Amino acid sequence: MSLTEAILLTVVAAATPLLIAALGELVVERAGVLNLGLEGMMAVGASCGFAAASLSGSTVVGVVAAIFAGMALSAVFAFLTLGLAANQVASGLALTILGLGLSGLVGEAFVGTRLDPVGRIEVPGLTDLPVVGKLLFGHDPFVYIALLLTIGTAWFLKRTHHGLVLRSIGENHVSAHALGLKVLRTRLLAVLFGGACAGLAGAYLSLAYTPFWSPGMTAGRGWIALALVVFASWMPWRALGGALVFGGATVLQLHAQAASIGLPSQALSALPYIATIVALVLMSLGRGRSSAVPGSLGMPFVPDR
Repeated sequence: MSLTEAILLTVVAAATPLLIAALGELVVERAGVLNLGLEGMMAVGASCGFAAASLSGSTVVGVVAAIFAGMALSAVFAFLTLGLAANQVASGLALTILGLGLSGLVGEAFVGTRLDPVGRIEVPGLTDLPVVGKLLFGHDPFVYIALLLTIGTAWFLKRTHHGLVLRSIGENHVSAHALGLKVLRTRLLAVLFGGACAGLAGAYLSLAYTPFWSPGMTAGRGWIALALVVFASWMPWRALGGALVFGGATVLQLHAQAASIGLPSQALSALPYIATIVALVLMSLGRGRSSAVPGSLGMPFVPDR
């Protein structure tokens, strides 16, 4: 394997959890809900997925456990913001703190434990093709799930009646309610979907990307995924491209540290987050991008008001 091919494979791997988490948050925000608890849900998904896989000996069980863990935490957020109409920003930040604490508690007994990494899907005759073989046919199942999620999310939002309903609620929940649309039910399902995606992204980190558990292994990826939704202008296909950009920044700082280029390691570790800030600044200077923001994003909805 050439160095370029190895770097590209690493970029795809680094982009996968960002893309999965961002797609879930994208659907949540298109429904008009802002969930800043992505980092906490990813951490809980990583710890619960690793614990379940370690105890059961099955990666599938670990993935399912991570998805349900993410959904359970998102249900708490939905109860606060949809049921009690609590402030979404404050509730999301509290969810992150709760998730990070719970992940440390669940994963305490598994620190230092290692699992066999998830196997890669290889297609005989195609994986060995020069240049594109391993890039297209040599990844683990999570990568292909992320691609399918991208296609499915884009199709759902643009081509289905339920996707139109969700986007309508995100644009103006008062008008949607007046037309008889189920605002709270739609937002609840969207929030649960976002939690499931965050849990799945966390499972990828602890079961495939680095098959062991350590506290804080999400390393701010939840915040990058939140920024990625804005960078993508709430469009799934742009989220795919943005995930590769941010994943590339992550890989770049790792290779820069390995090459000992003379910069402090702390500055190199901050590179992905600097890239995130620069991308958001450029987006804010872009023409017409603010119009892509869902009109009711972050606004609580109470039917009897």
